[in-house]
Amino acid sequence: MRFIKAAAAFAIMATVAVPNAAVAQTAPAEHGTPGVQGTLLSVSADGTSEARPDMATINLGVTTEGQTAQAALQENARRMSALTQALRRAGIAERDIQTSNVSVFPQQQYRENQPPLITGYQANNTVTAKIRNVNNVGRVIDAAVAAGGNTIHGVSFSHADPDAQLDAARRAAITEARRRAELYASALGMRVHRVVAVSEGGGYAQPYPVPMAARMEADAVATPIAPGEIETRASVSVTFELR
Repeated sequence: MRFIKAAAAFAIMATVAVPNAAVAQTAPAEHGTPGVQGTLLSVSADGTSEARPDMATINLGVTTEGQTAQAALQENARRMSALTQALRRAGIAERDIQTSNVSVFPQQQYRENQPPLITGYQANNTVTAKIRNVNNVGRVIDAAVAAGGNTIHGVSFSHADPDAQLDAARRAAITEARRRAELYASALGMRVHRVVAVSEGGGYAQPYPVPMAARMEADAVATPIAPGEIETRASVSVTFELR
């Protein structure tokens, strides 16, 4: 009877001591994975890859005002045409320039106990431009502002080939899973015999936005841009057989 109590206490302690990310169990012969003769160990691990971005996306455009909607829109069209031409001269390809917003709305003055008074109209036109050389981001912004652009909604950085960074993170995740499996096996007085199963938990690249002033003037100083690095993360779950 004493022996049974001691065994039960050990089983409880062992269950508590093993973290959720790594679970070991001996596969029963009748219900286990075919061909498994040792102990199964499941490990979940993350891997990361950090690299400098090589592409930037910027949203910029023109905001104009006029006494009528037509006047505001015509002035906007004139300045927006000059802005897109400046983008092309700065090396932005036609396929990398896309209109993201066009709007015209009245400017109203609110009065007590009276209907709102329309004092004019505001027109907005915004494009999204992809810059495939991050070293040119500041130069492109300055060129757009010099051509009449006065609205910038920020810059975001990314990788032109995100799969390459994700693959690096995947390799790092597998390496970490193997390292931990070796650690558990050594602590148990066993060795990692083989990999039984692998599943991927997904991966993502942390966005890297750079906020900028909503309105800029053509006489602004040169725009400094720091692309930094983007962290890409991947997760895997690996089942090992220990013997």
